[in-house]
Amino acid sequence: MDIAYLVTPLLTWVTVGPIKFLINSAKARQWAFNLVGNGGFPSNHSAVVSSMATLIALREGIGHPAFGVAATLCFIVIIDANSLRQHVGKQAAAINRLADETGSKAHSWLRERMGHTLVEIAGGLCTGIAMGHLIHALFGRG
Repeated sequence: MDIAYLVTPLLTWVTVGPIKFLINSAKARQWAFNLVGNGGFPSNHSAVVSSMATLIALREGIGHPAFGVAATLCFIVIIDANSLRQHVGKQAAAINRLADETGSKAHSWLRERMGHTLVEIAGGLCTGIAMGHLIHALFGRG
């Protein structure tokens, strides 16, 4: 097994996480610990799946079945990040607002920032593609 296929998602995740944290902290003008995990620029999930799809395309070619699987996964993750998770965030905001209006003491505050905007996803895709190229250059053909 080629080690590059194992380290690509890991290296991408640990590279994008701090970048995302610093960008969001600069935007908020305070440490953005509340954005660790979900939402923010760039999208970690989009970066991870696009880095793997890029690496497969560079090593195996876009005609290889593995690239088709990776590209499909990429689309699913992007749709999930932009659509489904944003709707979950909107529902959480409505539930929080309703609990606040009724004065519910038993309600635990729900995280409202769940999904990604198209700009955050595009940033993740660009970062992931760059990481795929970098890892391919560092590890060679395998």
